[in-house]
Amino acid sequence: MTIIHPSALVDPAAELDSSVEVGAYSVIGPQVKIGARTKIGPHVVIDGDTTIGCDNMFYQFSSIGAAPQDKKYAGEPTRLVIGDRNTIREFCTLNRGTAQDAGVTRLGNDNWIMAYVHLAHDCQVGNHTIFANNAQLAGHVQVGDWVILGGHSGVHQFCKIGAHAMLGMFTSLTQDVPPFVILNGNPAAAHGVNVEGLRRRGFTREDIDAIRHAYRLIYKSGLTLEEAKTALANEEQAQPAVSAHLKTMREFLESVTRGIVR
Repeated sequence: MTIIHPSALVDPAAELDSSVEVGAYSVIGPQVKIGARTKIGPHVVIDGDTTIGCDNMFYQFSSIGAAPQDKKYAGEPTRLVIGDRNTIREFCTLNRGTAQDAGVTRLGNDNWIMAYVHLAHDCQVGNHTIFANNAQLAGHVQVGDWVILGGHSGVHQFCKIGAHAMLGMFTSLTQDVPPFVILNGNPAAAHGVNVEGLRRRGFTREDIDAIRHAYRLIYKSGLTLEEAKTALANEEQAQPAVSAHLKTMREFLESVTRGIVR
């Protein structure tokens, strides 16, 4: 049986699994769908066309699924989709998408979202990420799996952050970040490969050495970005055992739209 505090306001049209818990004074709108075993703490507002998966935890005072903070937004039907096993801490704001993009903001699975984090409209966030306190994403940002954002870091709209990258605290990011790279500063600057994170996730020494070599090709060799792509493609053929990581780096470089932090 769904456990709803008597002071909570849950619209009769909302679809909540029978195992969902809703805390005191929370508000759930009519288009909201919430999966099994998800817990909504006190004073949480979930509104709009918002779909939430299983085993999530929402702490107090978060605003989930509100209209996008975009002056062009004119009430179009847009969505927020949240996956499974995410932790959303206090005072977070996750907004719906806009008609100018795919119309949906997405947060994947197993993410750890700390207090005061903002995910703006049309952001696409992968799995296993960590966003420290007050990390802020502007609209249309893409974040790969296993990315870590340090506290008070800010990301400009339309930026892309590759898998396993890490931004240090107070980083100001205005360009794309290749996979595996550590950044810090305002403006952001690259400071090598996220070696410790890769080790914790089971990357072998051979894997890490190949990624470090790819980093040197991009950042230390004096090659242009186009020349670095060609060099990475050649390395893929020469090192089949680690070609998947080199391919990940090369394909990301081919997708960038704002240039990369170099």
